[in-house]
Amino acid sequence: MRRSLNGQNTLMRGIGWRASVLALLAVVLSVVPVLAGGSASDDPEGSQVLAEVREAAAGDPDIHILELPPSAPVEVNALQRASTIVIQKSLREGFGLTVAEALWKKKPVVASAVGGIPSQIIHKQTGLLAHSIEGTAYQIRYLLSHPDIAQRMAEQGHEHVREQFLITGNLKRYLTLFLHLLGQ
Repeated sequence: MRRSLNGQNTLMRGIGWRASVLALLAVVLSVVPVLAGGSASDDPEGSQVLAEVREAAAGDPDIHILELPPSAPVEVNALQRASTIVIQKSLREGFGLTVAEALWKKKPVVASAVGGIPSQIIHKQTGLLAHSIEGTAYQIRYLLSHPDIAQRMAEQGHEHVREQFLITGNLKRYLTLFLHLLGQ
C-alpha cells in the first residue's frame, strides 16, 4: 500500500488531468493524490476526462477523487490549506485562479505553462512550470525532496500575488498615476 511521503498530501485541482498521471504519481512519487474539481461551463471535455480518471483510479485506495459542486469555496480552501503542494495541470487555462489562491496561502505550486498561469508563476522563483506529465512528476518529486526550496517558492509566490494581483496593489498604482498626472 502506498503512503504519502512524510504524511504529505498533494492537491491536484482540475479535472483536465490525463489518466496516465495517476499511475505515474502513485509509482514514482509515493504520494496520496487528491483530485478535486467540478464541472465548468467552459470545459466541454470535463465529464469525459473525469470518467477516464475514475476508471484509471478504480480500486486504488490511495487515490482520492472529489467532484465538488460549482460553488464550493470552503471545501477548496480547506483542501488547499491542507496540501503540501497544489498542482494545476491544465491543458488550456485563462488566468487560473487556483494558482493565485494557492500562492496566497503560501503553498508551493506546480502548474502547466499555459494561458495566464505563467504570469503568476515565475519558474523556479514563485513556483514550477511543467510542460508534460513526466515533467510535472519530476517537479513534484523535487519539491517534496527539497522542502526548504518549496517553502521559499511559496513565500515568494505569496509576495508576487500581493504585489501583482490584489486589488489593493492596483488601487495604489492607479492613485500614484492620478497623483502624478494631477501634479503636472
